[in-house]
Amino acid sequence: MLAIYKRELRSYFKGAIGFVFLTVYLVIAAIVFAYSNLFAMSSHMTSFFTFMLLFSGIALPLLTMKSFSEERKTKTEQLLLTAPVSLPAMVFGKFLAAYTVFGGAAIFTSLYFLLLIPYTQLQVGLLIGNMLALLLVGMVFISIGLFISSVTENQLSAAIGTIAVILGFLGIGLINNLLSSSFFLRYVFDAISIFSRFQSFTNGYFELSSLIYYLSVSGIFLWLTIRVYDRRRYN
Repeated sequence: MLAIYKRELRSYFKGAIGFVFLTVYLVIAAIVFAYSNLFAMSSHMTSFFTFMLLFSGIALPLLTMKSFSEERKTKTEQLLLTAPVSLPAMVFGKFLAAYTVFGGAAIFTSLYFLLLIPYTQLQVGLLIGNMLALLLVGMVFISIGLFISSVTENQLSAAIGTIAVILGFLGIGLINNLLSSSFFLRYVFDAISIFSRFQSFTNGYFELSSLIYYLSVSGIFLWLTIRVYDRRRYN
């Protein structure tokens, strides 16, 4: 797994994808932070992290689109399948590489709030909760991206497909807000909504059920990716 992880991590920075992702992510986060917090001298975090959640839904598919689709297109997929490494290790190695790039960017942008310490009282616990929420959502988005990338050899299709699935998950939260509080589907949508559970963290509430939800959804998509290659290995 370590060899796959190192290989994939190097590939992000041998080409332009890794540098472009980090540059765009950090610049967008800096602009949002400047307008929502720095100029206003406010330590309110909800707007910043909510925007970064939505932006991550668009940016992360660009990071994961090549993970498996490029292997199929360049005919190096068989080398992976015949390598002395298990399928879970292969998938998890690629997941960790993408998550390392995203996690580094997410943690760095969260530290922007330290600039406000001389001007306002910073709620460190709330900052940690928001940062954790963004990292957990990013984990789900990357897992979705890897799965979509594993079923197509076209990188653009992988990116668009991943964005569509992510928007579907986020859309559930928006639909949920429009439903009557007495409507049964509201409870169902609330249970499976990425956005609703994210809001709990941004409001300073740590819910074990939300943590289990994010880990479970991510695990399901990683398992599906493993199943795709398990079937492909013998076909």
